[in-house]
Amino acid sequence: MGRILLFTFVHYKSLLLSLVFAIALVAIRVVMTGSLFYTFLIWNLFLAVLPYLLTQTVFWYSYGRINTFFRLALFVVWLVLLPNAPYIITDLIHLQSQYSFWKWLDLFIVFVFAFNGLLFGILSLNDVLGFLQYHFREKWALFIIFCICLLSGYGIYLGRFLRFNSWDILFRPQLLTEAILHSLMETRAWLMTLAFGLFFWMVFTMLRWVKEKNQVLY
Repeated sequence: MGRILLFTFVHYKSLLLSLVFAIALVAIRVVMTGSLFYTFLIWNLFLAVLPYLLTQTVFWYSYGRINTFFRLALFVVWLVLLPNAPYIITDLIHLQSQYSFWKWLDLFIVFVFAFNGLLFGILSLNDVLGFLQYHFREKWALFIIFCICLLSGYGIYLGRFLRFNSWDILFRPQLLTEAILHSLMETRAWLMTLAFGLFFWMVFTMLRWVKEKNQVLY
């Protein structure tokens, strides 16, 4: 067990430190202000990390050993969870709250959490790109990733504007379906989907370009 924990820390050291830094900022705010208002960010960050935990678990288990049905099931679960990663960007809206009275500190805290959420989402997308390349040519794999980014943008819209959660697929399927069908006629839904989806895709593309450039240089 000790070796596993040591390996986990060494392999994911930078990511773990980034998470600790974010949580420490909220803890400091609680001590300094006596307010628990921004502690909800910790739960949102946990949800944001789940897609990456899932793809990394599959990666270390050995993707090739998983049967096709289970792969599809895992992919669906991952797809439902993924919007939670970039979703934290929308938590900037809470800066308007009366409980957000330390504006610069609060802005920095939300930014750090949003950065972490986006980072874990991109890393998870990169894992899935590798899985897709196992089945498809690279151009088709990238096209699927692009579509996933747009779906994530729509997921953010469902979460922020219609106030649905990932688990509502199980607990409120009829209400969710009705809301989705109705939203297809709303301009705001399309605009938010394109805005967040394309942003997610651009960040993924830029970081992938940086990674490939570094591989060429070194």
